[in-house]
Amino acid sequence: MSSSIKSMLAVCAIAFVAGCAQQAQEEFVVVEPEPISSEPVYTGKYK
Repeated sequence: MSSSIKSMLAVCAIAFVAGCAQQAQEEFVVVEPEPISSEPVYTGKYK
């Protein structure tokens, strides 16, 4: 084979491997927001 065919085959192989490589995924962290005010606590009928 000629050198141009070998080099073209090498470029195609590298592109194929790079395209199929598994990329690292970012982790998403979801944080629950704190309530703005707390709910009133039941302390009895007339306290």
